[in-house]
Amino acid sequence: MSRSISFPTSQTGHVTLAGAGPGDPDLLTLAVARALAEADVILHDRLVSAEVLALASPDALVIETGKAGFGPGIAQKDISALMVAFARAGRAVLRLKSGDAAIFGRLDEELDALDAAGIGFTVLPGITAASAAATALGQSLTARGRNSELRILTGHDVAGFAEADWQALARPGAVAAIYMGKRAARFVQGRLMMHGAAADTPVTLVENASRADQAIHAGTLATLPQTAACLSGPAVILLGLTPRQTARLPLSLPLEARS
Repeated sequence: MSRSISFPTSQTGHVTLAGAGPGDPDLLTLAVARALAEADVILHDRLVSAEVLALASPDALVIETGKAGFGPGIAQKDISALMVAFARAGRAVLRLKSGDAAIFGRLDEELDALDAAGIGFTVLPGITAASAAATALGQSLTARGRNSELRILTGHDVAGFAEADWQALARPGAVAAIYMGKRAARFVQGRLMMHGAAADTPVTLVENASRADQAIHAGTLATLPQTAACLSGPAVILLGLTPRQTARLPLSLPLEARS
């Protein structure tokens, strides 16, 4: 059932833009946990977990503003308009994004909208999915003698992949975290192998990183498209990384089986 939301004129409020982390509420920063408890209005992305949202004040108005991948959802301009309208009504607004708000979270667009409206804001960082995924593998995202840089890419816009430095990504020892890359898995495989990456380059997909239903799918560049096609939850593709105990792990290992 739809409902209308009115915005009475009042003293201008404040907007906090925060990262909710990868899903486990234990990975929230103290600052974000406080913001959840104090917010009058929470505008959250689809991937913010129910366990995190359970920390909100029972009096808060909680509105989902996200969308499924390549599916319908609220337009960015409308999300920005909601933030501005609620803040102008004197409400304490929390714009809650999964992971870290500054990584593929359209943070700049929302800050520009708040600046243009003269609304004060605070930005609170969060743990990004790549960090949680690597931790699940028992691996470091950088390692002496292996890689001195980490690349974070998004597979949501396949056209943007054309600008990636595929030659560097194809080098032995390269490590990259690819967000929202399930649909682009075959494209990634083709580009990397075209630039000389070996078919047996380790590639691990971490599905639902940090959550109770987390699963680790260890494989290689050769198996990447087939593995990605079998996943239903959000996943981070970790190029160049394999679980620490790969020799003893099945290709798909639920979180509870690793304890």
